[in-house]
Amino acid sequence: MTVILDQENLSATTASDWHRVCAVDELEPAWGEAALIAGHQVALFRTGPDQVLAVTQQDPATLSNVMARGIVGSRGSRPTVASPLHKEVYDLETGECFTNPELRLATYSTRLVDGFLEVTV
Repeated sequence: MTVILDQENLSATTASDWHRVCAVDELEPAWGEAALIAGHQVALFRTGPDQVLAVTQQDPATLSNVMARGIVGSRGSRPTVASPLHKEVYDLETGECFTNPELRLATYSTRLVDGFLEVTV
């Protein structure tokens, strides 16, 4: 599933720049989805029943928009995603790259409101 917000949905943004993306139940657990939010390509990962993490869709190593197709996993208690291209492993909460400290993913704040995912970019 690719979620694309149209102009009508963007007008629902609150003063604090939160954007309603989709119902959280539309996101598969442990699977990435891509969304275009206010002009930003974002990769969304549902890591728990009430937790969705958001990072940039752009792979820092190749600049390709592929991170939602990455392999979801963990390092200890830290949720991770491995790039589908070169398998660099990133912390989904901080954007830190475990395999190459020079690389980093931009992260976005998320929240669930009445069963819907909201993201600030």
